[in-house]
Amino acid sequence: MDARLRPSRPARRLLVWGGYALVLALAPLAFDSSLALTVLSQIGITIIACLAFNMLLGQGGMLSFGHAVYSGLGAFCAIHALNLVAEGRWALPVSLIPLVGGAGGLVSAALLGWVTTKKAGTPFAMITLGIGELVAAMALMFPGFFGGEGGISGNRVVGAPLAGISFGPQWQVYALIALYCFACTVAMYAFTQTPLGRMLNAVRDNPERVEFIGYSTRRVRYLAFVASGFFMGIAGGLAALNFEIVTAEVVGSARSGAYLLFTFLGGAAYFFGPIIGAVLMVLSGVLLSELTRAWLLYLGLVFLFMVMAAPGGIASLVVANLRLAAAGRLRPLAASYLALGGLALAMLAGAGAMVEMVYHLQLEAASGPTTRFAGLTLDAGSADAWVGSGLLLLSAAALFELARRRLAVQWDAAQRAIEAQAQEAAR
Repeated sequence: MDARLRPSRPARRLLVWGGYALVLALAPLAFDSSLALTVLSQIGITIIACLAFNMLLGQGGMLSFGHAVYSGLGAFCAIHALNLVAEGRWALPVSLIPLVGGAGGLVSAALLGWVTTKKAGTPFAMITLGIGELVAAMALMFPGFFGGEGGISGNRVVGAPLAGISFGPQWQVYALIALYCFACTVAMYAFTQTPLGRMLNAVRDNPERVEFIGYSTRRVRYLAFVASGFFMGIAGGLAALNFEIVTAEVVGSARSGAYLLFTFLGGAAYFFGPIIGAVLMVLSGVLLSELTRAWLLYLGLVFLFMVMAAPGGIASLVVANLRLAAAGRLRPLAASYLALGGLALAMLAGAGAMVEMVYHLQLEAASGPTTRFAGLTLDAGSADAWVGSGLLLLSAAALFELARRRLAVQWDAAQRAIEAQAQEAAR
C-alpha cells in the first residue's frame, strides 16, 4: 500500500480502540443466548485479569505463580461490600462494587508486594508461589472472612432500579463488565506509555543499567505490582457480581496457573496477546470441558506445541502474518497454510480418537466398548479402531512435516524479499 494512503498513527489507534469498543458492544447482539451472555461476561472479566497479570509477566519480566491471590481477595472484599449494601449499612451503587474489589486488590498487593518485590527472577517466582499457597491455606482457616469451604454468597439485585437497571438480567451485568473491561484496557495501555511503564520495560531488559542511571529497580517493580493488583481486584469484583458467590477456589494455585498459561499462549510480549489468551481460557474452561473429559490433556499438548513452535504465543503469529500481508507476501503462502491446517486437523482426529478410547476404557468401561468421537462411533475394544487411528496420526504427521518444511522455505524467501524491499526503500 502506498504510504500516502495509509492512515496516520492517531487514526489507526482510533480505529483499533473504536473496533474494540464495537466488538464489546455488539457481541451480545450476535450471540444473544443465555449461555453466550454468560461466556461473554466471563471473557470480559478474564481479559482484565490476564492484562493485569501481563503487566508483570510481559511488561516487567516478573513471573508470578500466585497472582490469583489479588483477584481473589478483591472478590471477597467486593462480596462483603455487596452484602453491606444489601443490609443497608453502605450507601454504595452496585455499579461501583468492582472498585471496592480493586481497592482490596491494591491494598493486598501493597502489603504482600512489599515482600515479594524485594527479589527478582527465580526468587520472585518462588516467593509468589509461597504467598499464593499461604493465602489459599488461610482461606480455610479464617471462615469469618472467607466463608470456609462454602464461600460467601450475595445478591446483586439490591435497592431500587436506577433507570430500569437492576443488574438482575444477565445482559445488564454484561454491559457493566464490558464498560469496566474497556476502561481497564485503556488504562492499562496508557500505563505502558507512561514513564513508569517505560522504566518497567527497562527493568525487564537491563536492570543493571537502570540501577546505574539512578533508578531503584525494586521500587519500579513494587509500583507495577501494586498497579497490577488494583486491576486484578477489579476483575475479582466483577466476578463476584457476575456469580454472586465467592469461594476459596478463587485464590488457589489452579487459577494462578491458568492466568499464566493462557497469557503465555496469547502472547505475553504483545499488549493484545492476553486478550487472545483470555478468550481461549474461557472457551476451553466452559465449552471444551463440556465436550471431553480429556480437555486438560489437550490443553497441555497445545501448550507444549506452542512452547516449541511459537514461544511468542498466538499474538506473535498474528503480527508476523500482518507484516507479510502489509508487504503483499501473504497470498503465496495461502496454499501451504491450508495444507498445514488440514493435516493438523487430521493429526488431531487420529490422536483424539486414541485419547478418547483410552479415557473411555478407564472411566466408562462398564457402559460398553463403544464411544462417540467427532460424530463417529468408535469401538475401543476393536483392534481396527486403534490401528486406523494410529495410521491416520502417523501418516498425517509425516505429511505435516513435509508441508512444514515447504512452508519454512517459502517463509524465509518472503522475509528476504521484505528485507530487500526495506533496503531499497531506504536508499
